[in-house]
Amino acid sequence: MSLRLETIRECLEGIIPGHIATCDRAGMPNLAYLSQVEFIDNEHVALSYQFFNRTRQNILADSPVRLLLTSHLTGAQYRLTLHYLRTEAAGPLFEQMRAKLAGIASHTGMAGIFQLLGADIYRVLNIEQVPGETVAPPPPPVNCLNALRRTVDRLATCNTLECLLEKAVDCLEKEFGIAHLMLLMHDEARGRLYTLASRGYPESGIGSEIPVGAGVIGICARERTPIRIGFTNSEYAYGRTVRDGIAADGQADALETAIPLPGLPDAASQMAVPISVAGRLLGVLYVESVSDLHFGYDEEDALVAFAAQLGLAIVHHQPADDQPDEPAGSEEAAPAVAGTPLTIRHFAATDSVFIDDDYLIKGVAGAILWVLLSDFAERRRTSFTNKGLRVDPRIRLPGVSDNLEARLVLLQRRLEERDAGIRLTKTGRGRFSLAVDRPLQLLES
Repeated sequence: MSLRLETIRECLEGIIPGHIATCDRAGMPNLAYLSQVEFIDNEHVALSYQFFNRTRQNILADSPVRLLLTSHLTGAQYRLTLHYLRTEAAGPLFEQMRAKLAGIASHTGMAGIFQLLGADIYRVLNIEQVPGETVAPPPPPVNCLNALRRTVDRLATCNTLECLLEKAVDCLEKEFGIAHLMLLMHDEARGRLYTLASRGYPESGIGSEIPVGAGVIGICARERTPIRIGFTNSEYAYGRTVRDGIAADGQADALETAIPLPGLPDAASQMAVPISVAGRLLGVLYVESVSDLHFGYDEEDALVAFAAQLGLAIVHHQPADDQPDEPAGSEEAAPAVAGTPLTIRHFAATDSVFIDDDYLIKGVAGAILWVLLSDFAERRRTSFTNKGLRVDPRIRLPGVSDNLEARLVLLQRRLEERDAGIRLTKTGRGRFSLAVDRPLQLLES
């Protein structure tokens, strides 16, 4: 093979449709447009299977397959010789292609017509460039490899999980130039992802949720694979579309709806990348843009590597935060506070917590806050440890994969946003303190 497939990946974005040539057993040739070609590795591609047509009949009859691809950046054309191996009708590759095809269909006015039936896997036998004039490609807006190197260096300086998460979103914004992004963590017990950090939206959406399997983010989480879409399409849009779908499935009551999920209403480019370690899903990184094809293969490669590094760092910091190595200081009773009491209402069925009738948090983070405030009200207690929370039977953590540290960060940020006079402050490794500025009235429902 004279060319490596990875060097011509821009031809696979679906901007200029490819042509596929086959022939039947009698040698009658057939030429057809091709909606989508997906890069798998340097020796394999996947082609979209949408219709049972002449091309499909020829392929199943072991026809030789030639593919003509055109670069939208340079005008260069490439001829590929392929050999059909198999068809996949489910799984990560299928979902990747189905999401991308939905964007291509919308972009070409074929929404509702293009339906992916399968991902046909081919071995690439040869690639040759077709002689002809070409133009120089434009320079990339960001050097992704260099941005990744600087990001990894900056993440290595963090010594707490909170610092790591803050620096991660900061690097995506400043090093990669991504203006709109979300970092969501996985709630394995509830089958949800909750927003822990975001950038670029009028409201942070911290604490908002999306079910595993819903939209780009949910499918990415379910399949543990990156999902990238380059054109606007309603099927994978967030906001009202996904919410409506959840309601139709009868899941609306189980989903956090008080906090709107942030997101661009007119996003054209979307990409979700799983954050996983040793097969365990920790969360999802989601980025979007109003520009078509804002994210390409290079950005996908870089963010996959970034997410892998971030996942390892999250796992590294969790046990460190769980093992306090500093002796606890003498705990002093919290000073008396005055003013209008804060009414804290806890709904035990969902562990939802409201402050003065305003929703704050639910689930494990809600259970943690209720325990902290109960101890404060009963014993004026203000100092706590991660280890103590983990074994407290009142919180009912879902197991070893509880993401306690991430939930504490979530709770801390929700309290900061609410600014009601209740604060959590980290006081050491695995330790934190509670500060309350007004008298509390605790109500259990």
